[in-house]
Amino acid sequence: MQRKKECVAMLLAGGQGSRLFALTNNIAKPAVPFGAKYRIIDFPLSNCINSGIDTVGVLTQYQPLVLHEYIGNGQPWDLDRSFGGVHILSPYQAKTGSKWYEGTANAIYQNMHFMKMYSPDYILILSGDHIYKMDYNAMLQAHIESGADCTIAAMEVPLSEASRFGILNTNPDGSIYQFEEKPKQPKSNLASMGIYIFTAEKLYHYLELNENDVSPQNEKDFGKNILPTMLAAGEKMFSYRFRGYWKDVGTVSSLWESNMDLLGKEPAFDIADPSWKIQTRNPLAPSEYIGEEAVVHNSMVALGCEIEGTVVNSLLSANVIVEKGAVVKDSVLMSGTVVKSGATVTYSIIDENVTIGENAVIGEEKEVAAGKGKTNGIALLGRGITVDAGMTVSAGQIVDRDVKGE
Repeated sequence: MQRKKECVAMLLAGGQGSRLFALTNNIAKPAVPFGAKYRIIDFPLSNCINSGIDTVGVLTQYQPLVLHEYIGNGQPWDLDRSFGGVHILSPYQAKTGSKWYEGTANAIYQNMHFMKMYSPDYILILSGDHIYKMDYNAMLQAHIESGADCTIAAMEVPLSEASRFGILNTNPDGSIYQFEEKPKQPKSNLASMGIYIFTAEKLYHYLELNENDVSPQNEKDFGKNILPTMLAAGEKMFSYRFRGYWKDVGTVSSLWESNMDLLGKEPAFDIADPSWKIQTRNPLAPSEYIGEEAVVHNSMVALGCEIEGTVVNSLLSANVIVEKGAVVKDSVLMSGTVVKSGATVTYSIIDENVTIGENAVIGEEKEVAAGKGKTNGIALLGRGITVDAGMTVSAGQIVDRDVKGE
């Protein structure tokens, strides 16, 4: 008897994430830390296992070392299976040659052998850089019931932002009659989330068709090539409405906003929902320590943190130290960062293992900083740098090397 899986997930995690600037100098975007104890890729991986999908191919390319080490054998997400589980799929050399992934469709095409190994009826395509909770199984059942060849997860966005997305124009029953990739004048505000379910044989057919198209207009991309080609051929395509929290954290400001959405008594995104746990690879660290004179308000503080100063409306990853007299406000601090006494960090994102010297000033109040520079005023410090005592990093400044005094 042939062993098979009903649905295999293919997770696109090879993006460079250039709009995150210094945060992705040395790691892929899905490996960027998030929410004090997670990394971005935790969300689609957790969604898969919570949805009953236990076979996931993770396609990596740009700076994959941290991501590969982090995923490991998939044990934190219950994806360490003898048949199925999580598999890292990087570009490789074959007898006919080797090449990098040239687009989302080409990346999936190059791994058709992996999908076919499990003889799935359906293929789920995911992005590795979105923050959300979603039951993919509910979407799969909708796909099966509609008899669709392709189902696209979609959500309504403000019409003013619709031109940033692939836009679906649909009939009352949810069937798609037009797909426009980032239209200048969108006809609707129903945006593709970059989450697709295909009937497997249809996907294989259109991947082969696309790969054989040698025209210069072919970008080997799902949104620009595969989906419009299927629609033009009259294939049955449906939208699947999603009404929960979802954010593409591809920019510094969206990453900061999504982190802040975790805070408060009634957060915009409830990461502690016991009915839909987000699993992660927890660091080896002692319990956090809050000093007698420390002040911590409306913040998330991970294991290993030592807080002697003031932390307000902020998220601190494992092993962050905030010394006495230091102030952290409206900021995201990643693992191993040290804020020395008298230093101030405001409206900032600080990468891992950064040292901020005594009395240094990083960033400005949000109301003052907003709109400054490429990061909407958020000060950004890259991994492993040192800011000397008394130095200043202004609002909106992106720093990826040490800030030295005289």
